[in-house]
Amino acid sequence: MSSTYDITVDPSAIKRISALRNLEDESVFGKEALLRISVEGGGCSGFQYKMGPASGINDDDIVLDNAVVIDEISAQFLKGATIRFQTDLMAAMFVIDNPNAVSSCGCQTSFAVDPDKIG
Repeated sequence: MSSTYDITVDPSAIKRISALRNLEDESVFGKEALLRISVEGGGCSGFQYKMGPASGINDDDIVLDNAVVIDEISAQFLKGATIRFQTDLMAAMFVIDNPNAVSSCGCQTSFAVDPDKIG
């Protein structure tokens, strides 16, 4: 957990990242790769999550549980969030339970925030 931002990486996400690291085809993720999560403007609700393998770690990055890396600006939008991996009948995906999101769309990657909660 990030003490400054209280971001939690659920054991389900850590387990999935570990499985991705152990794939035979290292071009997919890589043995030492971290999952990079960022928040960008866009999507149908105003902001959207972007996820993928981290190509490196920057000075302003926050590394969580040796599994997830988030830049400091994005971390402000994720205060108190939990990152988990979910498998259901429709899909298998990383999910962010974000208490700062006041609304979201059906894709689960686009959200709106209360500006009073960010900053």
